[in-house]
Amino acid sequence: MHPDRLAEAALAVIDRDGLAGLTMRAVATELAMSTMALYRYVADRDELELLVADWCLRDLDTSPPADPQWTNQIKTLSLRVRDQVGARPRAVPLLIANRQRSRPLLRWAETVVTVLAGAGFTGTDRVIALRALVGYLNGALLQEQLGALDGPGTEAIAAQTDFPIMRETARAARDVSPEREFAGGLDVVLRGLSRSGREPGGRRPS
Repeated sequence: MHPDRLAEAALAVIDRDGLAGLTMRAVATELAMSTMALYRYVADRDELELLVADWCLRDLDTSPPADPQWTNQIKTLSLRVRDQVGARPRAVPLLIANRQRSRPLLRWAETVVTVLAGAGFTGTDRVIALRALVGYLNGALLQEQLGALDGPGTEAIAAQTDFPIMRETARAARDVSPEREFAGGLDVVLRGLSRSGREPGGRRPS
């Protein structure tokens, strides 16, 4: 059986029953086969989750963007990931859990660190920069799935009176689209990296 068919069946289970419903038995049922038969194609749920992560990112463009500004290159690469997972938000935790094994994500990370190296980040500075970017991307994707600004949490805060600044902030949040929230947060991270990093040639920015 082709791995794509296994991944599609697993995603059908996730879409219907959530990530907690993803079991070998549920996927086998989706494929109209016995659970023992499924084990001929995947060793366990761990391998199944990796198949799902790779399938969700199968069309991810990891080529270096043509923009001469390294910050714009990073922004484009990050938006590509968001665009790819947007149709499968319930699978986001699987992408995060498999970020060090999924080949599409590893290719993406290779491009990101290449951009950072070209911007002058070396050694531990490059490590921290990559971790900061990945940390923002993972957190933003999860937050968009679990606590979107247009969700009930924002409305609950906007209606309460014990925390007036949070109430005011929540009311303002109603005007922030998911796209603006993601891009704006990423801009904050990139501005910070620009100030703390190095320009090509190893010079710290003035």
